[in-house]
Amino acid sequence: MAQRKRPTTQSAISLTHPNAAGIDIGSAAHFVAVPPDRDNQPVREFASFTTDLHRLADWLDACGVDTVAMESTGVYWIPLYELLESRGFTVLLVNARHVKNVSGRKSDVLDCQWLQQLMSFGLLQGAFRPADQVCVLRSLCRQRTMLLRSQGRFVQHMQKALTQMNIQLANVISDVAGETGQKILRAIVDGERDGHALAKLRNARIHASEDEIAKSLQGNWRVEHLFALKQALDAFDFCGTQLAECDTQIQAQLQALHVREDAPAKGKKRGRARNAPKFDLRTQLFQMCGVDLTRIDGIDVTTALVVVSEVGADMGKFPSDKHFASWLGLCPGTKITGGKVMSGKTKRCANRAAQALRLAAAALRSSQSALGAYYRRMCARMDKPKAVTAAAHKLARLIYAMLTHGQEYTDRGQDYFEERYRQRVLHNLTQKAKTMGMQLVPSDNTA
Repeated sequence: MAQRKRPTTQSAISLTHPNAAGIDIGSAAHFVAVPPDRDNQPVREFASFTTDLHRLADWLDACGVDTVAMESTGVYWIPLYELLESRGFTVLLVNARHVKNVSGRKSDVLDCQWLQQLMSFGLLQGAFRPADQVCVLRSLCRQRTMLLRSQGRFVQHMQKALTQMNIQLANVISDVAGETGQKILRAIVDGERDGHALAKLRNARIHASEDEIAKSLQGNWRVEHLFALKQALDAFDFCGTQLAECDTQIQAQLQALHVREDAPAKGKKRGRARNAPKFDLRTQLFQMCGVDLTRIDGIDVTTALVVVSEVGADMGKFPSDKHFASWLGLCPGTKITGGKVMSGKTKRCANRAAQALRLAAAALRSSQSALGAYYRRMCARMDKPKAVTAAAHKLARLIYAMLTHGQEYTDRGQDYFEERYRQRVLHNLTQKAKTMGMQLVPSDNTA
């Protein structure tokens, strides 16, 4: 009796990177695994010193490795990544969540071997990393953000010292770090205690009267709190000096990334962002990107700087605007089980560009533009965080289109958006009435 032959299924997994290596990154040492047939000791440990990193690269070269996969562990991967990339290796930085080891004992040796095996079969994807010159700009902008946060903390120290002396200046002026607040604080540190003399330093735009300000400046001038106020002011000034130096470096790096030398056309008149650099950032960004991103409603120069410094002006790494939105973590989730959509929640993503776009989207609440109308309609349909994400997703797609096609954005206004929405509603109602054997008839408003 002849046996029935069972159909055999060919495995879809094939060896796509036979010359791949895996590296488990650590603070003091790195564990490296190469294919077992390349060396008698396919797993080796290298210290994190520069000489050992060069020795690691030499060993990979001797083993015929051309592709390297490593985990994004803290910032320990950066020196090795840059060294291997400069030596001509194809380096993929992978998310540690995506390469969790199989159940069982966990060790550095097993981790690097698991990375090498996954990379050999093409099961890993490298994280996005912009060009080297853009990485320089990104580091400078992140440093600037850190300095701004530090400066904000010292403003809080000033307010604490004032509160401990019962100086209620923050209750009569909106910001102690503004022009009036700084003049008054520096006069206090210099020894002035007369409330009326200090109140005369107010700016004409301050709503509070001189008597109200003088009344708020009556307190107990204790020495230890005055000393804390002086040190907070000194630290605030030091951060300001460092910010100026950082802005100079950012301006020089933006000039090195110029692709055109002309100036952008005049756009909407907007107030200058408080924490924006002192130089003409809008022109510098236009000359780097070739388009003026600030023409998009909600996006100011600081938001455009954050996005461009994190991504760059070249969108070639993203095949479509959907891929770009997915990288930002602004696209809907696809959690489907048994053909049923279980959740459409966006994934958690600590992306600085996405955070900046969310802040820009929230600023559209009072905008009389098409984007503002879209955001308000989303707020009417869903809760505010989801509406912010939806508006940020639209901003991301607009940025992608501008940087890809080199076309300027033109706002058609709130009325245009509302009319298009009305036409869509009428079309949907007409189709629904048609399926039910009915017909929409417009009412006669003239009667």
